[in-house]
Amino acid sequence: MPPNMIKKGPFPSALEDAKSARSYIDSAQCRSSSYILAYQDIDFLLRDELRPVRLQLELLKPELILQEQHIESTVVIFGSSRIPDPDTAEAQLVSVQTEYRKNSADPELAKRVDAARKALENSKYYDEARKLGDLISRNTGKDRMVVVTGGGPGIMEAANRGAHEAGIPSIGMNIVLPHEQAPNPYITPDLSFQFHYFAIRKMHLLMRAKSLVVFPGGFGTLDELFETLTLIQTNKINPIPVLLFGRAFWQRIVNFDVLVEEGTISAKDLSLFTYVETAEEAWEAISRANEL
Repeated sequence: MPPNMIKKGPFPSALEDAKSARSYIDSAQCRSSSYILAYQDIDFLLRDELRPVRLQLELLKPELILQEQHIESTVVIFGSSRIPDPDTAEAQLVSVQTEYRKNSADPELAKRVDAARKALENSKYYDEARKLGDLISRNTGKDRMVVVTGGGPGIMEAANRGAHEAGIPSIGMNIVLPHEQAPNPYITPDLSFQFHYFAIRKMHLLMRAKSLVVFPGGFGTLDELFETLTLIQTNKINPIPVLLFGRAFWQRIVNFDVLVEEGTISAKDLSLFTYVETAEEAWEAISRANEL
């Protein structure tokens, strides 16, 4: 019996009762779905009316596992799932350039060449996220900081990969999507989680966060960044360093100064985040803020 299911007190554990329930006499009554123990009845648990219970379970399961693993401090790394590693990006560019040379009149191929060139340029962020995962994992010392990502490919894979190559566990928090998405192979298997609810996933990503590093990304990355900034701005969470990786990218994507000029944020809100350009610079800011 797993340690967390050992019977406490005089009553049988849920696991023991579940085993006993399978030993019933076969009859029409016993075969009825109504007779299945509620916590073993998947069809029942998936009913719309059980959403509050599923929300609680999704909050509780990772919490208990992370407590059992004694993980109390994390560095969260957000970023695009679409940024490839440099080798993959270079191979993709060579492949599409070969196609384009055979049919240079095709405007779609020309667009694909431009996109592949941009992907190769952006692959530098994969390398930096990989370095940062390594730096965090090797240097956290007494207050063990663990890399946590959204669990997918791209920047998330790179950060988990850096931790994996350092020989240190890291966390991945994946989300169920309409299209197939598997967790990246560098997440520590026992720390690989899957969520149905975005809100619960985002809560878990931040619950132990000592720092947040945000690499270039799309809608999901922007959503996660602005939710974190909002929580800090409104004092819903304690301030943590929010590091935006790649000033040129972020200043093109979000004109924070215009928000100040329009009066929709205050000038002091610009101090909620800092730009960084290298893994070493990010790690220095993280270690300084956390007195490592």
